[in-house]
Amino acid sequence: MNYEIFADEPAVAAAAAKLIAAEARAAVAARGRFLMAVSGGKTPWAMLKDLAAEDVPWANVHVFQVDERLALDGDPDRNLTHLHASLLGNAPIPPDNIHAMPVTTADPTHGVRDYEETLVRWAGTPPVLDLIHLGLGADGHTASLVPDDSVLDCHDRDVALTGVYQNRRRMTLTFPIINRSRRILWLATGAGKIPMVTRLLAMDSTIPAGRVTQDNAILFTDTDASKGLSSPG
Repeated sequence: MNYEIFADEPAVAAAAAKLIAAEARAAVAARGRFLMAVSGGKTPWAMLKDLAAEDVPWANVHVFQVDERLALDGDPDRNLTHLHASLLGNAPIPPDNIHAMPVTTADPTHGVRDYEETLVRWAGTPPVLDLIHLGLGADGHTASLVPDDSVLDCHDRDVALTGVYQNRRRMTLTFPIINRSRRILWLATGAGKIPMVTRLLAMDSTIPAGRVTQDNAILFTDTDASKGLSSPG
């Protein structure tokens, strides 16, 4: 997997925004729309705010969620709460173009089915997204694909429910749809990510992140998280 090292977290966010904008323009030119899925986190929210200032064909951009906690609308733990604040509050994207995971349904298994149907409706059968943004946890998780969860072995569904992780169950995209994405953009910043950045680049399949295909992937990282790596290129 290719990787690029930037000075700090704001520089990573700005570079990621520029890459997404370029991918959006290319996808809209080629296929008429751009379908991306985003994860949560401090750097991604900054990335989305930066993206709002880029040249993006917003009317043809559709945003999906990589994962979401089972919590009420507006809960500060919800990725959607921050997605609305960082993107809807800054970019002229139509609100209906943000496709939230239905985590507040009475039966979350129905929510899983509904989100799979949403993905099929927009991204085909099987669904293929143009870009998926992923983060990297200090325990090697990505999306809500966490160590020792049974969802790691889910190969016949594109959306699944996890067990309890950090006090919440979650809805998450699974490896099959992630690995079908035309482009995967990893963001990893901070010294605490050093061990997992190394293992990710080594394709260490003993961590969840290491099971994501690297053929169409790029990692944007900062100097703190990349200590010990050689300069790219």
